[in-house]
Amino acid sequence: MNIFVLFSFILIVGGIGIYGYIRSRAVNNKTAEGFFLGGRSLTGFTIAGTVIMTNLSTEQLVGQNGQSYVAGMEVMAWEVTAAIALVFLALVFLPKYMQYGVDTIPDFIEIRYDTMTKRIVSFLFIFTYVTAFLPVVLYSGSLVFNKIFRVDELLGVEPLVAVALISAVIGVIGLIYLLVGGLSLAAFSDSIYGVMLVVGGLSIPVIGLIIIGDGSFLEGLDFVRINSPELLNAIGPVDSNIVPWPTLFLGMFFNNLYFWCTNQMIVQKTLAGRNLKEGQKGALYVAFFKIFGALFLVFPGIVAFNMFGDSIGNPDNAYPTLITAVLPEWAYGIFGAVIFGAILSSFVGSLNATGTLFTLDFYKPVFKKNATDRQVARAGKMVTVVVGLISIIIAPLISFAPSGLYALVQQFNGLYSMPLLAIVVLGFYSKYVTARGAKITFIFHIIAYGFVSFFLPEIHYLYTLSILFLLDVLILWLVGRISPLTTPFTFNQELNKVDLNPWKHRKLVSAIVIIVMIGAYVVFSPLILAK
Repeated sequence: MNIFVLFSFILIVGGIGIYGYIRSRAVNNKTAEGFFLGGRSLTGFTIAGTVIMTNLSTEQLVGQNGQSYVAGMEVMAWEVTAAIALVFLALVFLPKYMQYGVDTIPDFIEIRYDTMTKRIVSFLFIFTYVTAFLPVVLYSGSLVFNKIFRVDELLGVEPLVAVALISAVIGVIGLIYLLVGGLSLAAFSDSIYGVMLVVGGLSIPVIGLIIIGDGSFLEGLDFVRINSPELLNAIGPVDSNIVPWPTLFLGMFFNNLYFWCTNQMIVQKTLAGRNLKEGQKGALYVAFFKIFGALFLVFPGIVAFNMFGDSIGNPDNAYPTLITAVLPEWAYGIFGAVIFGAILSSFVGSLNATGTLFTLDFYKPVFKKNATDRQVARAGKMVTVVVGLISIIIAPLISFAPSGLYALVQQFNGLYSMPLLAIVVLGFYSKYVTARGAKITFIFHIIAYGFVSFFLPEIHYLYTLSILFLLDVLILWLVGRISPLTTPFTFNQELNKVDLNPWKHRKLVSAIVIIVMIGAYVVFSPLILAK
């Protein structure tokens, strides 16, 4: 049986890789646009698949299910409320990015403000990806993969050695993906992994409920509703350590706008669309996924509680324990491929974004201004290899300080997420905000955020972001009024690189997304399930 599991795993991973390679051959990977943006050729379905898989990691599968094992469905805010931000991406942000013909978020910052502000933003993205996000994705993913599939026992080595080996394998395969096929190969592979993730992910809570209900899915669901109604309530209390309900309309909303509408790692995939219509389709497809994704990123933790009670000491073990309890052994290879794909996609997505930012924002304009298109693409591949190898080396070292480093990553993101969102939004709609105002806003935010984090740690950071974003906007606007531009800023309207005709169903689909999102909160509330 172990041979079958290994065979099925290799067959699926290899087959998807070959499929992605064949589909990606139509794109010229030797040009900068082909390597970094898939030749701007992606369709809505492919965009949705690669965005979903870039965003989704085992950290979410394990971490959010671990939180819901303890706190219940309020954890779903991280997934479900992202839908409204994706509506904004489709209707507001993406049309403007494509209208201005930008390749990166810092590109827009440069057009609207100045080169210095652009490089500050680009450096912050690169620093976060290289020092924390990439190694954390490899380490946490490998840790979970080893925990579920016991690679250390299979190879007869220490767990840390197994984690290092898994990290190296994923890292090397990720590098091969990007070097051979660029963004397009990863995107086409992600679309298949995305479908498998939906099917495989939903199967876990479904099988769990059938086991709880002694063969009946509905009886299992009824047992959960009666046995733990408090865990089915998605409305977190005001003083919640997870998601206080007032922050849904403030800090959580602003944080989602930053992540989904101004984060290079995410936005780059939509900019790779063959036109605005396909980019909007992709964003709205992802919005639906985020709503229903809570059913396998959050709900399984509640299933685990009802199956095992409070016997699981570490909440992060809830999902791996549930997996091993409900999956038949023959399915391990298939589900292992799904988990492997989630780790690989997050790693490749952020690695590609890092290479894009460094090459387009630093290499060409600073180090080699006269570089040809092929030289830029070649430099991007070299940067990708270097950053990938650094991440592979750092990943196992995170085991010596995992929680501290991860907490540092979250705090560091808070240092620039809100001012970045502020300067992008006001950059769209104000003719008077200035580069000086953008820099002053960054300085103010860093000082204020640092003060609150160190001296008022009891305040939930989503409350902190709620206030600071509004203050960032105010300061940026005030500086622009006190020391305005001599001539009101206007964009050059002739910079678009793709067709800008919007998707005709975008507004209807966006309305449906919002209705379904609200419906999800009604279902997981005292009105229906949490009685």
